[in-house]
Amino acid sequence: MEINRDVYLERLIVRKHNGFIKIITGIRRCGKSYLLNTLFYKHLRDENVAEDHIIKFAFDTAEDLLKIGEDPIVLDNEKEDRKVDPSKFINWIIPQISGNGMYYLLLDEVQKLGAFESVLNGFLRKNNVDIYVTGSNSKFLSKDILTEFEGRGDEVHIFPLSFAEYYAFKQGDKDEAYDDYSVYGGLPAVALMATEEQKTNYLISQMKNVYLRDIVVRYSVQDETALGEVIDVIASGISTLTNPRKIADTMNSVRGMSTCASTIDKYIGYAEEAFLLSRVKRYSVKGRKYIDTPYKIYFEDIGLRNARLSFRQIEDTHIMENIIYNELRFRGYQVDVGTVESREKDNEGRDIRVQREIDFIATLGSKKYYIQSAYAIPDKEKYEQETMSFKRTMDSFKKIIIVGKSMKPRYDENGYLMMGVKEFLLDKNSLMI
Repeated sequence: MEINRDVYLERLIVRKHNGFIKIITGIRRCGKSYLLNTLFYKHLRDENVAEDHIIKFAFDTAEDLLKIGEDPIVLDNEKEDRKVDPSKFINWIIPQISGNGMYYLLLDEVQKLGAFESVLNGFLRKNNVDIYVTGSNSKFLSKDILTEFEGRGDEVHIFPLSFAEYYAFKQGDKDEAYDDYSVYGGLPAVALMATEEQKTNYLISQMKNVYLRDIVVRYSVQDETALGEVIDVIASGISTLTNPRKIADTMNSVRGMSTCASTIDKYIGYAEEAFLLSRVKRYSVKGRKYIDTPYKIYFEDIGLRNARLSFRQIEDTHIMENIIYNELRFRGYQVDVGTVESREKDNEGRDIRVQREIDFIATLGSKKYYIQSAYAIPDKEKYEQETMSFKRTMDSFKKIIIVGKSMKPRYDENGYLMMGVKEFLLDKNSLMI
């Protein structure tokens, strides 16, 4: 069964022949190799690119390693920490790209190639080579990979399946599909699984043995227990304002651990670089400046968040907010948490300074939207609470309220656009209605 990733495929297609190394990044198991070696490869063949002008090479497969005279058994030994000999690869590939016409290099797990940065930068000097690479672990799990290519890298970042991608594959009842997605997330392997037991066991195992292990190995983390506890505290508090000091206080008082704020800040940074977490700063709408702390933290995949908590903390409100955040990033928006400060009267008539929150400020070029995630608005009081920050902005940017129940997009009496979360997720143009 094929899961379409049309958005990402189009992003690769528009980058063809641009003189850059196309770098496909993203959390492990999100579908990077599938995008490159299946979907993009099929596109090239459909465009009548000759088979011998598409060079696919995976640095983690025995079959390909044997082609260049490497011993896959030795290379697979983690204790050896050996890389593929770049000379062997270059000597093998140069004859493959010596003819006329454009050649496409589709290189998977390229971080296993020794001196891969120098090798790939060297290929850029050839006018008839278009390069696409993926990788996992180490540098290719990191946000800093673009710097390795001396400004000649063009990143395509892949997220786990959006709800629209997930539903296009699963079909069926939308409410049931959303309920499943909000618990198990959008990793492609999970979408292909039939039972809840399979999904649960897979996600718990992957979180422990792949994602956190990668962080421990890459950064030589000595206290794995503390790292896990930090991730647990963050998972419990998604969509709430936090900072390293607050997390340290929670760990020290509730869990009986002693971990300093600076160490926690490092652990959060490690998880960000691995694309496991995303830290979102607050932006003062009237002050037009960023506020460093506190901030919010979201998970790249909600299923991994739930797995870390053994699926014991499924709060619809916070999960919906995380899903909305991921959807905005999937659509290409820069996302901040908004704050609006104003002077108001307290119950005794005194002037006080009040700071109100806008869940998301989504910006793409000249487009800007203020968005509130409100799982339920049962009465006028709740409506006023959710929209007070909108009123205090005193500007004309579009203001949107997303609720948990199904609701076709409509404007209310204050000119705010309201819609259900499924309607928002399934219509790529929902913000522009």
